[in-house]
Amino acid sequence: QVQLVESGGGLVQPGGSLRLSCIASGIPFEITTMGWYRQTPGKERELVATSVGIGISSYADSVKGRFTIIRDNVKSTVSLQMNNLKPEDTAVYYCAARGREYWGQGTQVTVSS
Repeated sequence: QVQLVESGGGLVQPGGSLRLSCIASGIPFEITTMGWYRQTPGKERELVATSVGIGISSYADSVKGRFTIIRDNVKSTVSLQMNNLKPEDTAVYYCAARGREYWGQGTQVTVSS
């Protein structure tokens, strides 16, 4: 059974930082593409960042230079370091495995003063 458990969301002021983490089980993590998506009410879930392997990642244009996806194949974790957060980054963030095949429960990130 595949499980993805996220943590680390919360409220932060504009310009601040947050780190989201996702622990995966039930999959061969080291060969699995992992990603972070986000969704706001009334909008489709959008891709934020993906990692297909150590040091191999891609980002949405809106987060390039501010967000970093980090995977640890030993601990089966994938994290999203978010810096210089903006109000438009407010969303529920989801960890995903194998593209959109498996999802975590989501964690709320709110950027507001």
